[in-house]
Amino acid sequence: MRIFADRLMEQLSKQLHPTYLIFGNEPLLIQESRQTIQKSAFAQGFEERHRFSIDSSFDWNIVFDCCQAMSLFSARQLIELELPESGVNAAIAKELLAVSELLHNDIILVVIGSKLTKAQENAKWFKTLNNNGCWVNCLTPDIQRLPQFVQTRCRALNLKPDPEAVQLLAQWHEGNLFALTQSLEKLALIYPDGELNLIRLEESLSRHNHFTAFHWVDALLAGKANRAQRIIRQLEAEGVEVVILARTIQKELSQLLSMSQMLKAMPMGKVFDAYKVWQSKRPLYSSALNRLSVTRVSQLLQMLAKIELLAKTQYDQSSWPLLHQLSIEMCQPHVKL
Repeated sequence: MRIFADRLMEQLSKQLHPTYLIFGNEPLLIQESRQTIQKSAFAQGFEERHRFSIDSSFDWNIVFDCCQAMSLFSARQLIELELPESGVNAAIAKELLAVSELLHNDIILVVIGSKLTKAQENAKWFKTLNNNGCWVNCLTPDIQRLPQFVQTRCRALNLKPDPEAVQLLAQWHEGNLFALTQSLEKLALIYPDGELNLIRLEESLSRHNHFTAFHWVDALLAGKANRAQRIIRQLEAEGVEVVILARTIQKELSQLLSMSQMLKAMPMGKVFDAYKVWQSKRPLYSSALNRLSVTRVSQLLQMLAKIELLAKTQYDQSSWPLLHQLSIEMCQPHVKL
């Protein structure tokens, strides 16, 4: 079965599965999921915890020995396997399948890794472990799911935000769930009645949100001008280099230009397949391709060249205003000719 991380506690209260697969890109959710499983396991008599970091030189016999320690005097065990950032290769997949055959009622296996690809989801090792367990999705909530995530966190701390407060908390802390957790804990101490509104938030919190160049690119592709400007202002305040942002969006614009040419001969789905665009990213590229003409993309690339030249040669003149202009223009709709 598959659940989001915020439903894990509810699931554990009903049943303790023999296997848990914790995968995602959000460190806070991964950390909390591990701790929640540990607490539940210990409460049900699992006295020992073994944590192993898997790499190419790892000795799997250590894990096999733990799994085979079955006697009247053996403690029930929680075994955590941290997979490498590079993912699961053929050798690791083989060993994971071997471990799955050794599991029994005195063992809970927890496998922890980064965001899964479709190929990994369909791999034999993953399906085998998931058939007997629970897949905990620890992906960072996107802008659509984040308000609901904020509300869930607030309820756990007996906080009662109004709709505007929920939206502001989500906006301030997008991309930084650790900061969101800290902010909510702070608010729970400051306001014992739990009532949260815009006035209270603005009085108590500073901006902790952290955006990356990739958040900005996604906003530009989607044509969300206000969001793109908010992100780029934050990046400028944090001292991110203009050249880094220029190079990042240059790659996307060059790809959009090539995609536009291919669209003359094939449908958009085929173009996305050719460029191996993830399903979650396809709406963003679709929006950009439908909004921007080939001429406009070429003009934006020319503007980027000016930005990069300015940033590298004119140290007494800021290139940020021109980058802000590009950000606005890329989000504006243009009739495709």
